[in-house]
Amino acid sequence: MLNLVTRPCPSTAFERLRQAGLPPLLARLYASRGVERKEELKTRLAELLPHAGLLNCDAAGARLADAIQRGERLLVVADYDADGATACAVAVTGLKAMGAQVDYLVPNRFEYGYGLTPEIVRLAAERRPDLIVTVDNGIAAHAGVDAARRLGIEVLITDHHLPAQAGGLPDALIVNPNQPGCPFPSKGLAGVGVMFYVLVALRAELRRRGWFAPPRAEPNLAELLDLVALGTVADVVPLDANNRLLVDQGLKRMRAGQARPGIVALFRAAGRDPARASVYDLGFVLGPRLNAAGRLADMSLGIACLLANDPDQALPLARELDRLNRERREIEADMQDQALALLETVDVAEGWSLSLYDPAWHQGVVGLLAARLKERHHRPTIVFADGGDGLIKGSGRSIAGLHLRDALDRVDKRHAGLLLKFGGHAAAAGLTLRRDDFPVFAAAFEAVVRELLTPADLQRVIETDGPLSPEECRLDQALVLREAIWGQGFPPPLFHGEFRVDGQRLVGDKHLKLRLSGNGLTAEAMLFNQDAPLPEGIQATYRLEVNEWSGRMSPQLTLEHWCALP
Repeated sequence: MLNLVTRPCPSTAFERLRQAGLPPLLARLYASRGVERKEELKTRLAELLPHAGLLNCDAAGARLADAIQRGERLLVVADYDADGATACAVAVTGLKAMGAQVDYLVPNRFEYGYGLTPEIVRLAAERRPDLIVTVDNGIAAHAGVDAARRLGIEVLITDHHLPAQAGGLPDALIVNPNQPGCPFPSKGLAGVGVMFYVLVALRAELRRRGWFAPPRAEPNLAELLDLVALGTVADVVPLDANNRLLVDQGLKRMRAGQARPGIVALFRAAGRDPARASVYDLGFVLGPRLNAAGRLADMSLGIACLLANDPDQALPLARELDRLNRERREIEADMQDQALALLETVDVAEGWSLSLYDPAWHQGVVGLLAARLKERHHRPTIVFADGGDGLIKGSGRSIAGLHLRDALDRVDKRHAGLLLKFGGHAAAAGLTLRRDDFPVFAAAFEAVVRELLTPADLQRVIETDGPLSPEECRLDQALVLREAIWGQGFPPPLFHGEFRVDGQRLVGDKHLKLRLSGNGLTAEAMLFNQDAPLPEGIQATYRLEVNEWSGRMSPQLTLEHWCALP
């Protein structure tokens, strides 16, 4: 049987939310996620946390205002993932709207690695900027900031990653909710969210200085919220109340036909309708297409799509991103087959971690493979690919109970010089080793994981919201759930039950279309990526979703996990 735990639902919070007008199902789901009052479900932009609480945000706004008024040249240095791409597009669009001279540079991950390195600074210096503005990177860029200073270039860092535990911060003006001394309560702000806040502070400062006198118009920064929503969801940051508000506002713009051409083009290339935009679309449809550019090619392609001013310019870029994403999926599937074949020679149950390396694997896809293997085997997993010059570069994903960056820090302290570079956070991290040191690292990481976890941590526990009643398994309820904001730290609803399989047939050569019944519930269901028939009775976890076919909508269960009933 599946190892299931039902989220507790505090009765007081449930009743308070229900009496405030929320549908009973939604009240139950919100209460079990820690929401106690309807007021916590912020939806108005005016309820956004004020920028003044973000350390150095006002100072950054003032510095950028000086740069605009002096006619200084600004250069945005971006990261190569979806958060970095959207943050770059927000920065460039917002700064230009306020009169800045601004350009952008995004490092090719395979040539320059991550962040504001001295090599990137030298490349940036060719553009002769007065001020470099980092987005979604920079908190660890000591050498890069020092290199810029030697060249007479000032640096403003906007980031959200955790700073190193030792070594202090770069000598620059820094806006990061996770830097020491920052009181901003939304520590989960994504890189794109940090840059959005800096623009809010900049606009307030320019307004104070009388910059927006006619004919110069004051920009509506809400027009950037489609980008903020996409980057926030795609970066899998915790969706606290403030982040949920940002995502909700962005989705509303998309559904209202107010998304920018690049985002509309990404929807079109994926065959999705922005009028029905959901968190799922941002995290699993648009985000991967945008990330594909950084994984396989150059994120400049993704940023160009996001910055496109008209549909004719945006659509070819979005279609190329879609093609790259299909290529990425093929590479990932091939690497996963190879990894699973390798694991057949290993008793995974004996190991508390997985460390894998193959010289043929693609550096841009190892993170995705680590995530897949972590999900399959419920072990902290790090996958490496060749990085050139005798080095290998790894990307890791962790399970609950193990802070991956802290685990790597412990390895580093015990084996000085083993990790040439590392960084990340609790759930994900990256690192660089010498190729010949891989066996030493694998053993050291395994030893640290065994110290930090217990055997119980290695047992997968599936947290659900209990069973759905027949009254709750309806189209109107499915539509409500589709439009709500779910994500990291505020998980999408997952239900469980025992069912009789009344009918099943194969669709698309690799998916099962099911007819299920049990506990008074009868429903159509889908089980994706399985072609073997199910037994007569199953226990399953499932999501309540909307099936759209031939212009008609109906409720449908999508199975996530299942096992045969005894």
